[in-house]
Amino acid sequence: MKTSEEQKEKIGAVKAKLEQAGVKYCVGAYVDIHGVPKGKFVPISHFEQFAGGSELYTGYALDGLGQRPNDDEIASLPDLDGLIILPWNKEVAWFPADNTFKGEPYEINTRVALKKQLAKAAEMGFGMNLGIECELFVVKQNEAGGLEIPNADDDLVKACYDVKRFMDRYTWLDKVSTTINDLGWDLYSLDHEDANSQFEFDFQYADALTMCDRYIFFRLMAKQYAAEEGLLATFMPKPFADKTGSGAHFNMSLYDLESGKNLFKLAPEDDPRGLGLSELGYQFVAGILKHGPALCAAFAPTVNSYKRLVRKGLMSYYSWAPVFNSYGKNNRTNSVRVPMAGGRCESRNADAACNPYLAAALVLAAGLEGIREGLDPGPAQELNLYELSPKELAERGISELPRTLDEAVTAFAADPFVTEVLGQELRDEFITYKSEEWRQYHQRVSQWEIDTYARLF
Repeated sequence: MKTSEEQKEKIGAVKAKLEQAGVKYCVGAYVDIHGVPKGKFVPISHFEQFAGGSELYTGYALDGLGQRPNDDEIASLPDLDGLIILPWNKEVAWFPADNTFKGEPYEINTRVALKKQLAKAAEMGFGMNLGIECELFVVKQNEAGGLEIPNADDDLVKACYDVKRFMDRYTWLDKVSTTINDLGWDLYSLDHEDANSQFEFDFQYADALTMCDRYIFFRLMAKQYAAEEGLLATFMPKPFADKTGSGAHFNMSLYDLESGKNLFKLAPEDDPRGLGLSELGYQFVAGILKHGPALCAAFAPTVNSYKRLVRKGLMSYYSWAPVFNSYGKNNRTNSVRVPMAGGRCESRNADAACNPYLAAALVLAAGLEGIREGLDPGPAQELNLYELSPKELAERGISELPRTLDEAVTAFAADPFVTEVLGQELRDEFITYKSEEWRQYHQRVSQWEIDTYARLF
């Protein structure tokens, strides 16, 4: 890949900064179809080559990169603007990366797919701001491989916002929070979430690509600091059947590329529907709803995800999870919510296991389609939708989101919009891997089956 003089100067400046900081190795971390970071570690003495995309990878060794054993290798091209020196190991520099193939962006890469959609938004004069709410459990794994709540005292039926249980996990929480702020992400809230040993971190929104890069790094960081305490930070959407699951709610708005103005913001008194959302924002929401079932596969991409997306689990109270393809104001029974202050929309079916690049690419494309076609999302839903009968839901034109990964992948495969956004090969890779995940799930015998059937007949 040819390097301009300006880029050479930038590479030299970054290398000098890293050398001065004592960095010994760098990694350009791209992600597989699941959103799991991958990469080679390169000594700083070879930084120039690394920054030019020197590192080659056998794509067949990874999930969802569309390669066969006989294919030429793909490369990774680090984004030098995304530099993070690992807070827990100052000798290693992390860069988010794209894949390339023979010097060109590799089409079967989800970060590349997001950048393509951001370019299409830019053609319309828009940038995308994104905030991702980071929910996760901190657990311990027993000798049998099962997950347990590490703090025996964290046993309240409703543990949400509990101060005492928050303070019990203070050391880990403080490590993560301090690092978030040291990285300049501007943490503004954290709490003990609804389930036992479940926590949420909220930091300032950013442009969509930056936020997705940060979410990938956040998952790595949270796991690192938990491991230091002999614990596991898990982003499994629903690790316990009798507790609420972990979301990664996407909070979105478009801004004007020239002025930076939030194009979704409108004073509630100027919004005939009273939500504080502009007509452009409603069109964006309508696009999301139009493709809601297909989007669900990217927002909730695992078998386990659909044990979170239920009205009630084994708890005695509602799950908070969205199961309806609908929108409303501060009503958490909708999949799309317009928070109280307006000016943004929140997709609530996104969960902690999502590949943020894939989900962001698709939801942005859906929203842009809603704008181009001038779509209307209809009236906002303000009732507790959990309590409505199927007939009452149908009368309101509300459909349920997919209830299993199989249903979601079927909707994903059936929507031509997905192919238009991702291209045939990336679309097919996702379907292949997620269909196989569903097949393997049904090949396993669960403890529930043994408990229910072994002595029944």
